[in-house]
Amino acid sequence: MPRNQSERVKPFGPFEPWPRGSNTAEAEVEHLVGHTLTKIEGAEAGDHEVIFHLKDATFKMYHEQDCCENVSLDDVIGDIKDLIGSPLTMAEVVCGDDEELHKPQREGSGDSHTWTFYKFATVKGYVTLRWYGESNGYYSEEVYFVRIK
Repeated sequence: MPRNQSERVKPFGPFEPWPRGSNTAEAEVEHLVGHTLTKIEGAEAGDHEVIFHLKDATFKMYHEQDCCENVSLDDVIGDIKDLIGSPLTMAEVVCGDDEELHKPQREGSGDSHTWTFYKFATVKGYVTLRWYGESNGYYSEEVYFVRIK
């Protein structure tokens, strides 16, 4: 049995873009559990991407904007600095629309609405990144999480 958490967490391997020819690799936010963030960029309401730096890898959370839709970071709940310098004990994503999450529809927004909550924790505290997307219903409102280095 490992003596501490760092003995159980395997480092990220070499960066291998996927699909081939791209400059990113698909990733699951849950794989960050046990790893320590060294820096976070762009985690403010209204931002369209957040960059997570680790010692041996870099990840990006974003939405690829298209016509007739808008997706951005709506709110940061908690102190983002709590995620730096301590191993993550939780990293998960929860998605749903207004009806599923019992949220009121925003005034003047599109036909389709998606909330995406990225939840993180360390021993220092909890942080939730709340993304909001709206569109005419034809375009995606998905928030992507990919490895970029």
